[in-house]
Order: sequence, then structure tokens, then C-alpha cells
Amino acid sequence: MGQKVNPVSFRIAVDKDWRSRWFGRKDEFGKSLIEDIAIREKIKRGLENAAISEIVIERYANRVRVNISSARPGVIIGRKGQDIERIRTELTKLTDKEIYVEIHEVKDPDTNAQLVAENVALQLERRVSFRRAMKRAMKIAMDMGVDGIKIRAAGRLGGSELARVEWYKEGKIPLHTLRANVEYGFAEASTTAGRIGIKVWICKPKAESPDSVKGKR
Repeated sequence: MGQKVNPVSFRIAVDKDWRSRWFGRKDEFGKSLIEDIAIREKIKRGLENAAISEIVIERYANRVRVNISSARPGVIIGRKGQDIERIRTELTKLTDKEIYVEIHEVKDPDTNAQLVAENVALQLERRVSFRRAMKRAMKIAMDMGVDGIKIRAAGRLGGSELARVEWYKEGKIPLHTLRANVEYGFAEASTTAGRIGIKVWICKPKAESPDSVKGKR
């Protein structure tokens, strides 16, 4: 399989969960899938500055629950909750269903793979050197206590004539170990030379289960 498989979908049966949690009949599945994509695009476009790491969608009959994980929940909620109410209204019009929106705060954005990828992409759009942006993101993540991090950038790096791939790695990233707590993030930087794709893998320490802690005692 090489390294072409998405590390999140690869671990769904082990320790990761689906980002769309619902069951649809054969005649409803396609419509619900298109709705999910539209909901995610609407939220991402409308809240570009909210540092959104994940959007999980759950469906119950004619209701849809949208769970948004963000490093800046205040940007989503807005003054007196006006912004979140506006989002809920827009999504209700989009889907013709009853929408519930829940906000979850991301405590450590510097160790979240998706947010790290978006941060590096933002720096590249501001013409920061790609090496400097990647190495700085790696250093901060390692200082925060992750087991390993790998960042890969592909495109016309530094405005060069030919597109190429460069990547840096620090620590351990066991991509084929299913029980390893590996996060994956992807973002694109729209630069004057073209689009640059950023991929980030972060391996976090495995949290000990209560049973294993009891056994050690």
C-alpha cells in the first residue's frame, strides 16, 4: 500500500471514528452525502479565521447535529451568540432540516495535524520561506510533547520554475502500526506561483486506559 492510504480511514476500525455518523437507505444515501459535503464547505468558507480542525455530522431522522472542533470557538459563537445562530439558520435553509450546532474547543492547536497544515499554508501565502515555516511548526509540536511529526510540501516551492516535493521529519511516525495514535491533516496554499499542497502527520503519545493503569498498581 505504500504511504498512499489516508491514516485516519486506515484506523477507523481500531481507534478512529467516522466523521459522518448516520445510516441512510439506498435511495437517500447520495442526497445525504451531497448534503454533508455542502455543510462542510459552507462552514469552512464562512469561518475561514476560526481555525476549524474537524466537522463531525450526525443524523437522527429529520434532525442534523453538526459538531465543530475549533481552536477559536469565540469567533464561531460571536457576540451574544449571533454568529452561531446565523450559521444554524443558513444550514437549515441549505438542508431543509432541523440543525443543531455544537462547538468543541481544541486545547492544543500546535499539536493538531489539520491546524498545523493550515497554519503552514497560511504562512506560505504570506510569502514566508517554506523551510522556515515547516521547521518552526515541527519545533513547536515537538516542544509540546508529541512523539513525532512529518510535514510534506509539494508544488512550486519558493516560486521555482519546476514543481517539487520537500519533506521534513522528526521523532517517530509509525504509519503501519494501527494502534499508533497518528493524526493526519491536509491544506492547500494559494500562492502567486500556483497551489502548494501541505500534508502533516503527527504521532501523539497513546493515552493509557483505566484498566492498564489499575494493572500497574
